[in-house]
Amino acid sequence: MPQAYHVYTDGACQNNQAPGGQPGGWACVFVHGPRYHGFEPHTTNNRMEMRAAIEALKHTEPGAEVTLYSDSAYLTNAFLQNWFQGWERRGWRNAKGDPVENQDLWRELKALADARRVTWVKVRGHSGNRYNEEADALAVQAIREGLAQSGRNGE
Repeated sequence: MPQAYHVYTDGACQNNQAPGGQPGGWACVFVHGPRYHGFEPHTTNNRMEMRAAIEALKHTEPGAEVTLYSDSAYLTNAFLQNWFQGWERRGWRNAKGDPVENQDLWRELKALADARRVTWVKVRGHSGNRYNEEADALAVQAIREGLAQSGRNGE
């Protein structure tokens, strides 16, 4: 019988308002379980939020019951409001007819979610939730570590 998981995810991006890809980090914190985090040198905050969820689901087995908590409305609303139905009907184009942004990650995430029983929960960020705060801190730490390893040191 597949296990049940509760996992908090978060993404962070250095200087998120700057044009072009920025250094970013992601993290997932399993309640009563492991923590994972990673770095990407050129990315966006939304991509890091998605990467955190992807990595969390990759650390669960197909068929598992997963409650995934995120402070990203972009991430949770896609599932809670089933944006995929419209995207797929329009050939992965948004309501304006433009290609869906981050389609590569959306497709990967949807396939992982479809193979599990995922409950998506939107939480308020920076509101004192222990696990959400821990995921945020790990995502920021991933940026620092990634920059240090690349010799960029927070530029």
